[in-house]
Amino acid sequence: MSKTRISVIGYPRIGSLRELKFASEKYFAKEISQEELNKVAHELKLSNWHTQKNDGIDFISSNDFSFYDGMLDTAFMLGAIPERYKKLGLSKLDTFFAMARGYQEGGNDVTALPMKKWFNTNYHYIVPEFDDSTELALDATKILEEFNEAKETGTETKINVIGPYTFLKLAHYKGTKNLCAYAEKAANLYKELLAKAAEAGAKWVQIEEPALVHDTTADDRVLFEKLYKIVLDEKKLSVLLETYFGDIRDSYKTVTELPFDAIGLDFIEGKETLNLLQKEGFPKDKILFAGVVNGKNIWKNNYAKTIELVNKIKAATEAEVVLSTSCSLLHVPYTIRNEIKLSSDILKHFSFAREKLFELTDLSRIIDGKDPNSNLFNRNQDLFKNERVQENSVLASKINGLGEKDYTRLPAFEEREEIQKNALNLPLFPTTTIGSFPQTKDVRANRSAFKKDQITAGQYKEFNKNKIAECIKLQEELGLDVLVHGEYERNDMVEYFGENLEGFLFTEKAWVQSYGTRCVKPPVVWGDVSRKSAITVEWSTFAQSCTSAPVKGMLTGPVTILNWSFPREDISLKTQVLQIALAIREEVLDLEKNGIKIIQIDEAALREKLPLRHSDWHTEYLDWAIPAFRLVHSGVRPETQIHTHMCYSEFNDIIKDIDNMDADVITFEASRGDLTILSALKENNFRTQVGPGVYDIHSPRVPTVEEIVSAVKKMENYVPKQKLWINPDCGLKTRGEKETVASLKNLVAAAKIVRNE
Repeated sequence: MSKTRISVIGYPRIGSLRELKFASEKYFAKEISQEELNKVAHELKLSNWHTQKNDGIDFISSNDFSFYDGMLDTAFMLGAIPERYKKLGLSKLDTFFAMARGYQEGGNDVTALPMKKWFNTNYHYIVPEFDDSTELALDATKILEEFNEAKETGTETKINVIGPYTFLKLAHYKGTKNLCAYAEKAANLYKELLAKAAEAGAKWVQIEEPALVHDTTADDRVLFEKLYKIVLDEKKLSVLLETYFGDIRDSYKTVTELPFDAIGLDFIEGKETLNLLQKEGFPKDKILFAGVVNGKNIWKNNYAKTIELVNKIKAATEAEVVLSTSCSLLHVPYTIRNEIKLSSDILKHFSFAREKLFELTDLSRIIDGKDPNSNLFNRNQDLFKNERVQENSVLASKINGLGEKDYTRLPAFEEREEIQKNALNLPLFPTTTIGSFPQTKDVRANRSAFKKDQITAGQYKEFNKNKIAECIKLQEELGLDVLVHGEYERNDMVEYFGENLEGFLFTEKAWVQSYGTRCVKPPVVWGDVSRKSAITVEWSTFAQSCTSAPVKGMLTGPVTILNWSFPREDISLKTQVLQIALAIREEVLDLEKNGIKIIQIDEAALREKLPLRHSDWHTEYLDWAIPAFRLVHSGVRPETQIHTHMCYSEFNDIIKDIDNMDADVITFEASRGDLTILSALKENNFRTQVGPGVYDIHSPRVPTVEEIVSAVKKMENYVPKQKLWINPDCGLKTRGEKETVASLKNLVAAAKIVRNE
């Protein structure tokens, strides 16, 4: 009997201990050379390849590594580099970073390309830009160098590349030309890439087309077929078409009839994938890469259920079935071996990237009959014999007792708006920030010392209160209208709240890449969630005592807390979000009781878990996500102003749902998106007051007064003056103090100019 082969779509690239993050940041600060940065990158790639090879993976990837983002790498591969970046005269790597981060040096000043969420994940990709001057040309240097790099170290790899359909569908077109104008040229460049890969000795190229899991039209399918008839013409190696994050029900027939050598399908998030296989069949002359190990969550795989699924897959096709991850392991941490504080009783339920390799090899051995005493299988099943946690019956009763009134705030929005206008007495174009201020070395050192018991709780609080007082004073000097306390007590906007709620667990080093050098450590929803005691009240009330200006109470909303955590798989997402909503509701009411007049409940990740197919938006998500937010604030008084914040997603198509959240003010990321959301606000008669971000905080550049004034004037064409706020597009946590002060000075100066006009 031949071995059941196993594959991994992609592997994390930041390093087990975030080595790439730290090396890249040193490079940005000119503390190390490009050669030194490349050395770190080589060591990380080598470690990944050898780990997978030693753990028995048959299909290992090259070109799943990036210094920043795979979509940006693909733009470079195709030559889709806007002229303003070429004119900087930088090295290839520095041009790459300028496109990702912006560049403000030596008289040059260019902003970064936009970022958006990668499908339904918390990973952000750089949006490629085409204009009428874009001339595509292949540069396969990085791809071939990495393939050869792996080969020289003894590892045969499949070359990973994002496909032309997904790349072109996700790109932004600024000129008169659209996607179709570039399709044929792009397809021919991919054809050329396959030829070069074959010449280099590659046997497999994995072309990733996750955009197929969206709703596709007949025109989309014609485009896909047109692209791949060119790409696959005269190929001299095997091509794996890889899909993930859902099923390809609309394009299944189109895909299976094209001359791919293998097709990867997601059996975890793909609701219809198994049905498609059973109803439509699968060509026996192709290989089926079956995504049966969850690449996005961290719970152990239940071998019994997976083997049952694999048996159904095999019964539906005569083709070879390769076991695979459901998506790239980019979305989970490296390994549980870095976790030394969590007990083995807890860790035995977790599976990070390295452990998923073991799961694949275990499943292969069990399926092939190489687990004669069922040791692998029985050890796995021991985890699933009993309920992992006991239900909180009181909490369950509260949730079951919720009714329509619990989701409805009174009086209605228009009446509240007038009440708040009189109560707060804010100027036209009120200025504010999103919440956090720079987390400087001394802030991080204070938090670390407290966690290590090197200082007392009193010393920790005294330091933070001094920082808060300084932050309030700075904002008053700058002339901001609505202030924040700076969030010096918070490590992360989700982790901080999770630490103060029952039901969450926290790792030490389970880092996941969010974008570029930004890494997050998502909490784990372990059990039922409830509030232990007040979380933010002490910090917010102290900040308010330092000033007569209004200070926002800063909270993270229930949907974002859930979406930026690893959720449970034993109960529904709806139940989990309502548990969190009830806990945050208690915090909202406590803040109000203690004199906080403006409360911001961030829902930065609202759109993140929106189903990729429109037909599922309400039935599977919005019908519980929007009410969960309303539940949080429905009990406050009319004069209490509720803010929310969202970032780095496409909001245009859910504008009405956002308005139905019934917040009083919403701030959102808009600067990198060139304020394109504004037309959607106007078209939908958006009633909520809005603060589209006027400058990009994910770039170190300082915006000029003139560009902020220009942005506000553009906003005035779409949003009534009385409803418009002026603010950065996100929190300032990752920025330096000097650039933050300079940027906010310009923001306030711009607000004064537009008020006077």
